[in-house]
Amino acid sequence: MNGSVLILGGDGFCGWPTALHLSSQGYEVAIVDNLSRRRIDDRLGASSLTPIASIQERLAAWRSVTGKEIAFYGIDIAADYGRFRDVLADQRPGAIVHFAEQRSAPYSMKGTDEKNYTIDNNVRTTHHTLLAMVDLALDAHLVHLGTTGVYGYSTVDMMITEGYLDVVIPLDEGRSIRDTILYPTQPGSIYHLTKSLDQLFFQFYAQNDRLRITDLHQGIVWGTQTPETRRHPALVNRFDYDGDYGTVLNRFLVEAAIGYPLTVHGSGGQTRAFINIQDTARCIALALQNPPAAGEKPRIFNQLAETKRVRDLAEMIARMTGAEIAYVDNPRKEAAENELAMSNQSFRDLGLAPILLEEYLFTETIEIVGAYKDRIDPELIPAQSLWTTGHRPGVVTNRAGGRS
Repeated sequence: MNGSVLILGGDGFCGWPTALHLSSQGYEVAIVDNLSRRRIDDRLGASSLTPIASIQERLAAWRSVTGKEIAFYGIDIAADYGRFRDVLADQRPGAIVHFAEQRSAPYSMKGTDEKNYTIDNNVRTTHHTLLAMVDLALDAHLVHLGTTGVYGYSTVDMMITEGYLDVVIPLDEGRSIRDTILYPTQPGSIYHLTKSLDQLFFQFYAQNDRLRITDLHQGIVWGTQTPETRRHPALVNRFDYDGDYGTVLNRFLVEAAIGYPLTVHGSGGQTRAFINIQDTARCIALALQNPPAAGEKPRIFNQLAETKRVRDLAEMIARMTGAEIAYVDNPRKEAAENELAMSNQSFRDLGLAPILLEEYLFTETIEIVGAYKDRIDPELIPAQSLWTTGHRPGVVTNRAGGRS
């Protein structure tokens, strides 16, 4: 097996710790990234709670503590197919890990420019990657980071299977046929829409060109550090808490740190899937070790550890920190309450014993918030992106309904 891996988007929140983890596991790692996430920070006037070194400083720090080299190529895959193809032709990696997509649902709904950028970047990057693999007759295993959000957030009275659904199609005269189809998507944002389109690209190229593809439907990632990112201050991972890129958990923790009520959108009855950043890196490694065969349909794994309601998450953090809980209007267009049961059996069968929130939250993520508390800008926390025009978030209220 070729032990080289090209990580697209390897400077990002999931890509960076994964690059270090795979390098520590003995893979020959190279990164392709256009550093767009850093430029988006500049446009938003936001920054990671943790101070992020330049990509050159990051790679030099990794080299200093491990002696291992990670090559870097500053290429916009969506805009410069030729340069990307040249790198792929030169490297001919055994595997490609694809993180190179704009990853925020709120940012993708912020306005016309952000919607267009998310579509252009995500769809073209995925297609250019597949196209280059075919063009070069590259027999590499493509591992793509998708999202559990492709399944939608309505209540389904069943365990959501991993990517596919067995169906019975009724015909005339009482006959029927059985088939297996992609699980029907219900994208809740432009970002989720691009991930849904990715699945169709993968289905086509696996069938038409026999590409070997694994698509990982990942839940909300929590946590910041991994054993590798802890090895040097310049290796620290991102911690986003702003209204566009900060996850609900990060937002709650930052609010608790500055004595602000935990702002729950709507009823807080939305159920979400969660996974720790360390398990993200582990799952990528497990997927690389278990590639599909050429001609096999894309392998789809649900990459999550557990599901929780947003209000239950807020109550857990309130118990840990003593923070109050408040409710604001929900800027998203979604059901006020939903159940979510989702299988993660494939990764469990491969040996994953996932980290759970209540076991690890206090010892790692809260520690990060405390260490960098002086870098928090409270004005960045509220949600700014609205799913429908004319809708404005309401005032903050506490449990008794009074103003906070």
